[in-house]
Amino acid sequence: MLTSIRSASRNAARRASSSTTMMTRRCGLSTSAVPSWATYDPLLLGESEDEVYAVSNLVNGTWTSAKQTMDIPHPLDYDKAPLFSIPDTQGGEELQPFIESLRRVKKSGMHNPLKNVERYVQYGEISRLAGNALSEPHVEEFFVRSIMACVPKSHAQALGEVRVTAAFLHNFAGDNVRRLAKSFGVPGDHEGQTSTGHRWPFGPVALVTPFNFPLEIPVLQLMGALYMGNKPVLKPSEPTSVVMESFVKLLIHCGMDSQDLDFLNCKGPVAQELILETPVRLTQFTGSSRVSEILNQATHGKVRVEDAGFDWKILGPDVSNVEYVAWQSDQDAYATSGQKCSAQSMLFVHENWEKAGLLDKLRDNAAARTLADLSIGPVLTHTTENFLQHVENVLAVAPHAKVLFGGQALQESHKIPSQYGAVEPTAVLVPLEELLASEKSFQTCATEIFAPFQIITTYNDETLDLVLEACERMSHHLTAAVVSNDVDFQHHILSHTVNGTTYVGNRARTTGAPQNHWFGPAGDPRGAGIGTPEAIQLVWSCHREIIQDTLVPSEWTQPKAT
Repeated sequence: MLTSIRSASRNAARRASSSTTMMTRRCGLSTSAVPSWATYDPLLLGESEDEVYAVSNLVNGTWTSAKQTMDIPHPLDYDKAPLFSIPDTQGGEELQPFIESLRRVKKSGMHNPLKNVERYVQYGEISRLAGNALSEPHVEEFFVRSIMACVPKSHAQALGEVRVTAAFLHNFAGDNVRRLAKSFGVPGDHEGQTSTGHRWPFGPVALVTPFNFPLEIPVLQLMGALYMGNKPVLKPSEPTSVVMESFVKLLIHCGMDSQDLDFLNCKGPVAQELILETPVRLTQFTGSSRVSEILNQATHGKVRVEDAGFDWKILGPDVSNVEYVAWQSDQDAYATSGQKCSAQSMLFVHENWEKAGLLDKLRDNAAARTLADLSIGPVLTHTTENFLQHVENVLAVAPHAKVLFGGQALQESHKIPSQYGAVEPTAVLVPLEELLASEKSFQTCATEIFAPFQIITTYNDETLDLVLEACERMSHHLTAAVVSNDVDFQHHILSHTVNGTTYVGNRARTTGAPQNHWFGPAGDPRGAGIGTPEAIQLVWSCHREIIQDTLVPSEWTQPKAT
């Protein structure tokens, strides 16, 4: 069996190494750098009404469509053709192949520490080949341009996403997939007895993934599910589905059996129908807290979530590297137009930083952002009117609050469709006491809005406890930053807060999580981590204890019944 796997791996390696060759023109492929397994040219998405690329579903190893389709509008130009279309899969009959596919999966999974163990080796090789492919310049750029077409973010932001994904895949090459399922043994009570703890798959599982990181988040969670022996159905975000369709094709090109996962394009209610009509034993959801609560109730808690993050940063009393801290704060709040679950939502500024001119530097950095280089871009989940109403709501609950900068529609000429937002990077300065004055004022100011928006408030040594009160009252605890090299200050803040991924020191940030450390919320037993062995084991496997008890003593006699 292992010989056949190695042979298949060599064949997959040859296919991956030949990915620079061009396939026959399909769907308007024109760029010489388009990989051989790809079915579109990202530079041509949205360029022709006559050749709108059609994304497909994948079920039982076959690429399929649906009776209805959904056009994805060009996010930067309402005059252009749709970027692509996706199957608008309906419930009932159209969903039946997906239901049947998942029903065929055993609870013991596609592989586990005692079954089909060669698949751990196989996925180590698939991971290596996929990581190598993503590291090739033309494949890297293919995904960068695909991401930028769907979620207009700067080239640097999209490139970072692709490189983190490639590094993750390299991390789990070779033997590192099977090491995720490493067991441990404990001696028993008598000779012949040993207990062994295993990491066991769930079997049929589901992923519902977000739009803002259309490659990194789905890939890291999808591969974790596959590594541990599950069969996942992946429901991507509609506006970015084309990115993961391409990655699935890359996995198949690198040797993955096309029946190892299903890929479903549909609206949320149809995905929920699938989850409830099949024996899906775990749903991993990344997205809004509202949807995560719906799934939690519908599945009776069989979820792992990485939902809303209202993320804070505290600038301590020791001021240094003002230019750097201002730059990092601008990046944390406004890169990718603030559409990150880790985006800086509330900035607590010690008065020493205010005196050092930090607020002016924040204003200048935000003003330098432009649609031309996509350092600011469309907001995909809020309209301009909705965003501006939120600004007004904050100003209404805090009498002395003021717009520090922004607070208006994007002033550059643009053709962003009206269903999206086009707004200036915005900061509202709210006095700390007014922020905490009532439940209404706090909840209004602490409402996460997936857009280039942050609350800024100032404090001093005497009001530090109010800062900690604000952190305590927040409902979600994903990322945080403590910008200080003062060890006593660091310890005081860290010992009184809970955020799952917390950066500390003068270079502390809230965004930019790479693949080399845990990223996920704390304080919620449903919390899903991502990126590390511990995260994969927590989310995509459960503990199974097997107790071997084999030797009956030769001198044993039957005792009295108890």
